[in-house]
Amino acid sequence: MTKTVLSLLSSRRAGLAALAAAALAVFAGAGLSPARAADKSELKVGIMAGEDEDVWRAAAVEAGKAGLKLDLVVFNDYTQPNEALERGEIDANAFQHKPYLDNQIAQNGYHIVIAGYTGVWPIGLYSKTIKSVAELPAGAKIGVPNDPSNEGRALKVLDQQGVIRLKPGTGILATVADIAENPKKVEVTELDAGVVGRAIDDLDGAVVNTDWALKAGLGPDNRIAQEAIVDNPYRNFIAVRAADAEAPWVKALVASYQNPTVKAVFDKVCKGTGISAY
Repeated sequence: MTKTVLSLLSSRRAGLAALAAAALAVFAGAGLSPARAADKSELKVGIMAGEDEDVWRAAAVEAGKAGLKLDLVVFNDYTQPNEALERGEIDANAFQHKPYLDNQIAQNGYHIVIAGYTGVWPIGLYSKTIKSVAELPAGAKIGVPNDPSNEGRALKVLDQQGVIRLKPGTGILATVADIAENPKKVEVTELDAGVVGRAIDDLDGAVVNTDWALKAGLGPDNRIAQEAIVDNPYRNFIAVRAADAEAPWVKALVASYQNPTVKAVFDKVCKGTGISAY
C-alpha cells in the first residue's frame, strides 16, 4: 500500500474519530447518553403522586404490549415535572393544562409542547358547612390555589357564581387584585394548590382542583359549584420537548394512554370527577 493511500486512510480515520467525539459531546451536553438518545423503547414519564399512578400503571401495561417500556417517575408538586422534562431527565410528563404550561414557558423559557390529551377535571367550590352558594355568609373565608393559572381559574368560578365580579376583560391569570365587586365581602385566601383542600375545616369554602379534592377527602357531596365543562381550556395532556414532537415514540406513548382499557381505569379511579378529554 502506498504512502499516499495510507495517509488518506489515516486522515479518514481521524475525521471519523472527530465526528464521533463531536456526537458524544452533543449527547453529553443534552444530558443524555448516546444509547438512551437512540433507544426510545424505554421512556421516563413524569406523573403526579396519587390516583394518577393507577391510571398510568394501566397505560404502562398497554405500552408494553407495543414493545414500549414506561418508567413512571412520581412527583409531589407541580413545579418539578417541567423542569425535569426541559433538562432531559424525563422524556415526557402528564400532569398539567395549557394555561399552566403557558405560564411556565413565559416564566422559564421551556421548550415543551402538547403531545396528546388525557382528561379534564372541572375545578369546584367545596364546603363542609353549607350546601349552596346562596348560603355563603357575609365575610365568608374562601380558599383558592395560589399558582397563577389555577388562581385565575378559581376566581372565574366565583365570578360565574356571582360571589365576586372580576374586572371586565380579565384573563385566565386573574388574581385577587382583579376583583372589582365583592358584595358579600368574602375573604379570599391564597394557598398552595395541595393545601387549600386540606384547609377546608378552617374555611367556609374552598375552590379546589379535583385531584387535590380527592386527596383531601372531598367528594361530590361537598361540591356546591363547579366550572363549566363546555369549551373548557383546562384539559390535561401528555407533554414532550419540542424537539421530540414528531418522534415515532411520542405517538406510541399517546396511544398507550388513549384507549378503552386505560379509560376504564381512569373512570374507576376518578369516580366521575374527571372526564376523558380525547
